[in-house]
Amino acid sequence: MSNLGEIFGSNVFNDAVMKERLPKATYKALQKTITDGLPLDPAVADVVASIMKDWALEKGATHFTHWFQPMTGITAEKHDAFIAPTANGKVIMEFSGKELIKGEPDASSFPSGGIRATFEARGYTAWDCTSPAFIKDDSLCIPTAFCSYTGEALDKKTPLLRSMEALSKQALRVLKALGNTTTSKVITTVGPEQEYFIVDKKTFEQRKDLIFTGRTLFGAKPPKGQELEDHYFGSIKERISAYMKELDEELWKLGIAAKTKHNEVAPAQHELAPIFCTTNIATDHNQLTMDIMKKVALRQDLVCLLHEKPFAGINGSGKHNNWSMATDDGMNLLEPGSTPHDNKQFLVFLCSVIKAVDEYAGLLRVSAANPGNDHRLGANEAPPAIISIFLGEQLQDILEQIEKGGATSSKTGGHMEIGVTTLPALPKDATDRNRTSPFAFTGNKFEFRMCPSSASIAEPNFILNTIVAEVLSEVANRLETAKDVCAEVKAILTEYVTKHKNVVFNGNGYSDEWVAEAERRGLPNIKTTVEATKALIDEKNLAVMEKHGVLSRVEMESRYEIALENYIKTINIEALTMIEMAKRQILPAVIKFATTLAKSITTIKATGIAADLTAQTELLTEVSSLTAALKKNIAVLEEAVDKASNAHGEAYEQAALFRFDVFEKMDALRKVADTLETLVDKDVWPMPTYGDLLFNL
Repeated sequence: MSNLGEIFGSNVFNDAVMKERLPKATYKALQKTITDGLPLDPAVADVVASIMKDWALEKGATHFTHWFQPMTGITAEKHDAFIAPTANGKVIMEFSGKELIKGEPDASSFPSGGIRATFEARGYTAWDCTSPAFIKDDSLCIPTAFCSYTGEALDKKTPLLRSMEALSKQALRVLKALGNTTTSKVITTVGPEQEYFIVDKKTFEQRKDLIFTGRTLFGAKPPKGQELEDHYFGSIKERISAYMKELDEELWKLGIAAKTKHNEVAPAQHELAPIFCTTNIATDHNQLTMDIMKKVALRQDLVCLLHEKPFAGINGSGKHNNWSMATDDGMNLLEPGSTPHDNKQFLVFLCSVIKAVDEYAGLLRVSAANPGNDHRLGANEAPPAIISIFLGEQLQDILEQIEKGGATSSKTGGHMEIGVTTLPALPKDATDRNRTSPFAFTGNKFEFRMCPSSASIAEPNFILNTIVAEVLSEVANRLETAKDVCAEVKAILTEYVTKHKNVVFNGNGYSDEWVAEAERRGLPNIKTTVEATKALIDEKNLAVMEKHGVLSRVEMESRYEIALENYIKTINIEALTMIEMAKRQILPAVIKFATTLAKSITTIKATGIAADLTAQTELLTEVSSLTAALKKNIAVLEEAVDKASNAHGEAYEQAALFRFDVFEKMDALRKVADTLETLVDKDVWPMPTYGDLLFNL
């Protein structure tokens, strides 16, 4: 590897490159757009485009593309060469400001939830200059927003950018009312921890379920899983280490500050965590990270699985979204300080987040919903589907003091003596951590732990930004009209703590007792993606998104339709894959095994030897019985899929059929097949087992 300082960001048209290459006036004008949100002068865009093109050509790029994030959950690209023909049969390299600013991909073939009809093809991509361009696969990639011809957002980035502006606007109002005269912008920052599985490419290619769906639809539990807890933070295997090394280098070239890597709890599971950056760039970086993870794995004859639950019976993968708010002059608004009880600015922002999470729990829940995550949430490996907040002992104590009339003290952590004279006394945090909480305060940020591993972090963050902006707008309205700001702050804190303390829970989120307690508190327990989608068309949620200009009513309703359509298609693909595997692989294999077993019994009997054939006979009986059950369950699933696929009416009803009928029958079929796997000769079983997939690297 080259010097890390030299390769980091080497493929990014970042601020350092712009400052070095752009004329001073152009650089200053562009920075005004990036930092202050001023409109971009087309003349500035022309200069930037020309210099960006020269830089890209020096890096070996031959094409440029507007890189955007449609509602498919992945990124999209349309590549155009820099070439322009000349009269003498040659070409010159051209790239204009117009091409930089605006692109026109076909909008009819992307999910739109009814906003676009098939015959209405026009859509636009618009340069997001707040996220730097980069070189990938010999193309200059320009981060862009994607909208329809009629102006509606068709992507993840547009509402994210809108939400960041909304939160900044309301947070500035609150800060100004509290006496802050120096801050001019508030940004949200994110550090998404990415979990993933790595399997061998050869074994992957023998599993149709992994190829078509990203998860195993069949698979008996292996003799060893994660019971010994020996994989977590364990020594990294050689092939995985080589993969991680190349992955780090590729990410560093793109300016992605990949910081931490380690083995996760489940066998073959790992995690990568970056350093925090602004939410918009963090979202772009996470999309790039997932893309690069897959490509690097293939180069090393491996496959990276980002599905939330690729293997039953062991932990699945999530994405921990570490979110905070910071000012442009260096303050973290969620930093408690040494005396948080006396830090009114921190307490105002903290309690605003608490109220937002409590009042808009449904929106947060749907932001973490997808078909894969239905397998994780509440399964004693991930946070439950109940939205609650962990604050820890110190902040919990302060809130209790506020409710009783005013906080006057803060618990401190002190030092911890380990009991070995050669080891130093360690400074102890004021509170423990809670890995079972879906929304946990972790020192100076909130960790939203419910997010799906395969999904964009844009939606959780634009929803979080918007609901917090809404509460901050309420706070600002009260403070701006208050005769005594300090007294009003105290009144706001007392009111918010009293009304919203039910959402705060510091205990074990995995316990059955918490499910019952949450119900008593009136907290929603939305267990499935299908049920969660209703939040997207709830009147209160439509109003808050529309009020802050993040998503219009039409845009919200379209996302509701898209979410249901995605669920329907996902489960349909899984069910059809399951049927094909069961009919064309598993059923022939078990019949072959039973036939061989029957022949062996007949052969032994033909010898005339009085051999005890109890074991063979009982095994044949059991396998035959299960084979009949397998065939019956295949037919039942086929019937359910046909019924759901041909259902007419609302998308919600069709999605519910897939979730509560098809999905349940898939589970029944799997149970029979997995039992057969434990009985049938491994040489006859038609696909690699869990043991082959999880323990062969």
